[in-house]
Amino acid sequence: MSGRPCGWLFRVTLAAAALLRPERRARPLAARPAARPRSLVPGFLGALKMEITEMTGVSLKRGSLAVEDNDSLTPAEEAKRQKVSEGWLTKGQDGIDNNSPPSCENVPGLPEVVSAGKRKKHSDAPLQEEEEEEEDGLSEEGEEEGGAESFADMMKHGLTELDVGITKFVSSHQGFSGILKERYSDFVVHEIGKDGRISHLDDLSIPVDEEDPSEDVFTVLTAEEKQRLEELQLFKNKETSVAIEVVEDTKEKRTVIHQAIKSLFPGLETKTEDREGKKYIVAYHAAGRKALANPRKHSWPKSRGSYCHFVLYKENKDTMDAINVLSKYLRVKPNIFSYMGTKDKRAITVQEIAVLKITAQRLAHLNKCLMNFKLGNFSYQKNPLKLGELQGNHFTVVLRNITGTDGQVEQAMNSLKEIGFINYYGMQRFGTTAVPTYQVGRAILQNSWAEVMDLILKPRSGAEKGYLVKCREEWAKTKDPAAALRKLPVKRCVEGQLLRGLSKYGMKNIVSAFGIIPRNNRLMYIHSYQSYVWNNMVSKRIEEYGLTPVPGDLVLKGATATYIEEEDVNNYSIHDVVMPLPGFDVIYPKHKISDAYREMLTADNLDIDNMRHKIRDYSLSGAYRKIIIRPQNVSWEVVAYDDPKIPLFNTDVDNLEGKPPPVFASEGKYRALKMDFSLPPSTYATMAIREVLKMDTSIKNQTQLNTTWLR
Repeated sequence: MSGRPCGWLFRVTLAAAALLRPERRARPLAARPAARPRSLVPGFLGALKMEITEMTGVSLKRGSLAVEDNDSLTPAEEAKRQKVSEGWLTKGQDGIDNNSPPSCENVPGLPEVVSAGKRKKHSDAPLQEEEEEEEDGLSEEGEEEGGAESFADMMKHGLTELDVGITKFVSSHQGFSGILKERYSDFVVHEIGKDGRISHLDDLSIPVDEEDPSEDVFTVLTAEEKQRLEELQLFKNKETSVAIEVVEDTKEKRTVIHQAIKSLFPGLETKTEDREGKKYIVAYHAAGRKALANPRKHSWPKSRGSYCHFVLYKENKDTMDAINVLSKYLRVKPNIFSYMGTKDKRAITVQEIAVLKITAQRLAHLNKCLMNFKLGNFSYQKNPLKLGELQGNHFTVVLRNITGTDGQVEQAMNSLKEIGFINYYGMQRFGTTAVPTYQVGRAILQNSWAEVMDLILKPRSGAEKGYLVKCREEWAKTKDPAAALRKLPVKRCVEGQLLRGLSKYGMKNIVSAFGIIPRNNRLMYIHSYQSYVWNNMVSKRIEEYGLTPVPGDLVLKGATATYIEEEDVNNYSIHDVVMPLPGFDVIYPKHKISDAYREMLTADNLDIDNMRHKIRDYSLSGAYRKIIIRPQNVSWEVVAYDDPKIPLFNTDVDNLEGKPPPVFASEGKYRALKMDFSLPPSTYATMAIREVLKMDTSIKNQTQLNTTWLR
């Protein structure tokens, strides 16, 4: 699995540039010059002196920065965790791994809705990447229709970092340009488990178990027999049983067929029957529809742990979509899988997964069937995995064709290692279209349901897919949800779900109609608003007081926030300071920033002293988030290379296949910065790289620059 050109932004913006399609090459980002020092902060980290620089403008050349955030938890899990985190979560992530409810526009970066139903019939042939789009009736070509300029036109109305409160840097070094994610192998994420161990795929062997059937179970059934059995298993026809003739009848052959049906099609039972002198294996349902979601208890050895844990290596699939693919091939429901955190699509990621009562043998067989996946490091355990149990993620990132001198790189990376970066919520948190998710969240908190409906459904500035434009136009013209819904070929996106709710409950019951949208996606809107407030407040905090703790700041003692008193200031560093996301169960700093919180919420017609909502789901308890994150395990090197297509480091799969690591010359046509660092959950790698390059990470900024270059 060699790395391939990746950045999602280029997948869209370069669609119209046929001359570049064979390589889909990115171009370097020019850094903005370091801003004039705003203030000098003495005494921090010993003799280290730092300047806070303010982002007043950005000068970029060509290129793209498209980075996924670190793991995020679902809002449901959020309530179960303490209010403390290195970075407060939302898809979750943080909603689901990308923090914005799925839209019919399907802008890259938005989470895809998990669906176990409406799957195509399949064989054990390799799965094509386009399948996820085709499920919704959208092909990859359909997504790219309109080309680079139409997407750039849409992004003209998108957000910049300034719009969401991202305005400060903590270091004073001069920025430089580089290409991020020119290849998938340039961005690799390894999960860090609760024991601090970094997950690696380094063992494809299957645990020896005498209870496992022979490998013949995977080949004894024909494709037609598998299709008939799947239709029976999923109740797709009126048949109550499927009979399979035993050719070359022997007891061993019958045993293998019995094992194949029971292991490959959970929920089915088998028996042997004589019919007109021939032997048949008859498959039938033993326990009704519930059997599919609950694997047969009596078929699993009591001495074996109920869960098979394994390491999943994947390319170009987010975690939820990967689980959908695995469940489809295993013919089970997705809810029997568990994991500690979601991983984004636009990278190579390695993480641990657990599945209920599926053998390592069956899982390992998927390595022969699936592209862009590899499963290994199998073990049987008593318990599943739980969201949030991870310590974070380890990133290996390559910035290609950098322009910075060795001295500039050294200064930037030392700053990242020793000081860190502002723990802003990244641009992914706020959506990518003309209507930011935080505006919808604010309207929900204001109980302005007509505005919520309007923000989601009204026509938007900029280019959108034709069917979505027609849907919005129909809505604006008729306010008829059924008529607008008929314009959508894809019904499970936010717009489609809201229209379906309005059709069901009527225009006078928008609250119930909005409730049809999955809870996690609804909560993403208000979490986006909290993140918007937090970003703005942390920028004000750093502008007002710099990078040193001051009396009235908040720190955590266990799970409880307390104030820094005058006499205790020297006992803390900026890395201890937290700031609250607004809610009814948090306290605010005892200095000017407390007034800033109140002023901002008052301007938004919200009462900071009463963050409880009439609808319990939308009541915000709040949380605390550290304002500066210092990455761990930071290392880097600058390498020279001539061929932009060659991988600059080995992945786990490369190592398994015995590929030698790349050898670099002392000089080359290009230079690349290879970075390694670890981050806690729910922090954004985007913001760490922003601090190194000193650049605006917004899609709006990058898309316009790239499209201008294409012209």
